[in-house]
Amino acid sequence: MRVSIIGYGRMGKEIEKVLIAREHEIILRIDKENKDDLYSGAFKNSEVAIEFSTPATAFENISTCISIGIPVVSGTTGWTSRIKEIEQLVSKKGGSFLYASNFSPGVNILFNLNRRLASIMNGIPSYTAGIQETHHINKKDAPSGTAIKLAEDIIVECDKYDTWIAGETRPGKNIGIESFREGDVPGNHSIRWESEMDSISLEHKAYSREGFALGAVFAAEYIHNKQGIFTMSQLLGF
Repeated sequence: MRVSIIGYGRMGKEIEKVLIAREHEIILRIDKENKDDLYSGAFKNSEVAIEFSTPATAFENISTCISIGIPVVSGTTGWTSRIKEIEQLVSKKGGSFLYASNFSPGVNILFNLNRRLASIMNGIPSYTAGIQETHHINKKDAPSGTAIKLAEDIIVECDKYDTWIAGETRPGKNIGIESFREGDVPGNHSIRWESEMDSISLEHKAYSREGFALGAVFAAEYIHNKQGIFTMSQLLGF
């Protein structure tokens, strides 16, 4: 595939390594220094774009790709209050789009297990849920998009919750998400259900960014030559 990388930070460079290893052609590496390349003739030769930029720029990047007919995979978090607009644009233009708050196959297994456990806990009111996430000190958004998705999935599956809050879980129909920023941590997430008698936990720890990058490239390969809105659950067969 001919691929453009939008956002050439840590994740962009990891994605570059995976693309080269899988023998894809990189058309452009677009970052803040050459952001106008997004509107260039060269960019239009891309068969797919992989977008890991910033919350402030993601919407424009993604909408530009869809408007000119380039399938786009995005892993940028902190902008998704506007994701419905992107989905409408995909429908209007006959485009192709896959968004994930986390492309790690392991994290997507965690999402699946989290939903199952929350469904079970819907019938056992003695347990209370809480979420913790830890990332590197340069991560711009908190809580992480992954932690928010974990909370939102619990809310869907478990009637005792209707919202999430930043910080520890407090009495009421809320799930607390505690966020920590430490060193160069790629991303750790845990869900803990606690009662007076015991506790049950699900946890995922990323040892590097390679798993995120590999998942993003898998997603790009998956949506290449497809039309519509896709998810990692579809890619992984859940």
